[in-house]
Amino acid sequence: MNNISRVVLAYSGGLDTSVILKWLQVEYGCEVVTFTADLGQGEELGPAQEKANAMGAAEIFVVDLRDEFARDYIFPMFRANALYEGEYLLGTAIARPLIAKHLVRIASETGADAIAHGATGKGNDQVRLELGAYALNPDIRVIAPWREWEFDSREKLVAFAKKHHIPVETRSGGAPSYSTDANLLHISYEGGDLEDPATAPDESIWRWTTAPQNAPDKGESIQIRFTSGDPVAVNGAELPPGEIIETLNRLGGRHGVGRADIVENRYVGMKSRGCYETPGGTILLKAHRAIESITLDREVAHLKDELMPRYASLVYNGYWWGPERRMMQEMINASQHSVNGVVDLDLYKGNVIIRGRSSDKDSLYDKHIASFEDDKGTYRQSDAEGFIRLNALRLRIAGRKRAI
Repeated sequence: MNNISRVVLAYSGGLDTSVILKWLQVEYGCEVVTFTADLGQGEELGPAQEKANAMGAAEIFVVDLRDEFARDYIFPMFRANALYEGEYLLGTAIARPLIAKHLVRIASETGADAIAHGATGKGNDQVRLELGAYALNPDIRVIAPWREWEFDSREKLVAFAKKHHIPVETRSGGAPSYSTDANLLHISYEGGDLEDPATAPDESIWRWTTAPQNAPDKGESIQIRFTSGDPVAVNGAELPPGEIIETLNRLGGRHGVGRADIVENRYVGMKSRGCYETPGGTILLKAHRAIESITLDREVAHLKDELMPRYASLVYNGYWWGPERRMMQEMINASQHSVNGVVDLDLYKGNVIIRGRSSDKDSLYDKHIASFEDDKGTYRQSDAEGFIRLNALRLRIAGRKRAI
């Protein structure tokens, strides 16, 4: 790219983005503005700010996005009960449209010519960030160093960092640490020995969760209250959106809830193995489905389940800002007006166990109709005969044809 004088870099302070900061200064001869998003990753962000300052960043932005992340991204996604390929709770994917939004905003506010990110040319995040940026600013220019530079391994990044006196976090023996991504919803681990899908992850990688076998022998009971499909209180305490997730993470992590070891299909075409900790999200998904089970009409619930895989793929592939995801979100949001009530759960050695659910105003569960005892005439069991005969008609016709 020509005429690049100022770039906004999505900056974490880790190996990749620290190397990128210096590389942009050297290769493009430009000023670098850093943007560090506080997404609830549970790390002190001061060192990242100090590191950026020491490396000569022109401006430094550290923005607390925890409540916005939970309220406007995590909660809408959980209204859809989104799971990618039946397992992945989309912790990394759902953060990228928010990061893209603020990259574009800061670029506009600081007069930057382009934005830059540390996503690799093999991964999903380059797609998610750039699709989001182009949706929000069609004319934005994007620098993706992993698609330009000569470094083709993390070892070469470490060598560059040492050459330019950039501190590097390593594992024992000097090997670079796992590639991790942490935010309010989850923490992920990729790379290193995890690239062999037959190799079990070492217990030492897990940061948030107790091993289920080492979790307390006594389970813990909790309660979550929902309003219009969103969690608003835990154990009777109303909390801001970000604190809801933080509280569930703490409770779930203590009891070994939320570990996952997944081989997923990346949007760019390859299979990838990752390990994830999503304690709060695992609890939230189970609880949300439980409150929906008594407040949603059957056909609405089934339609949502049909839409969910498509919705999850849109989030995974980076189309959060796409018109199709927005359209689906409007329909999902409309289904949640009646999703109000409380869910009681037990957390025990990696398990989330539903104990009960109730909704004073919106429950469609009628125990008089459902009861095997006297239903006071609200349901005539003899009506089922005609219902069965009508639904069996096509099957009987086909059966007669086969008998001929």
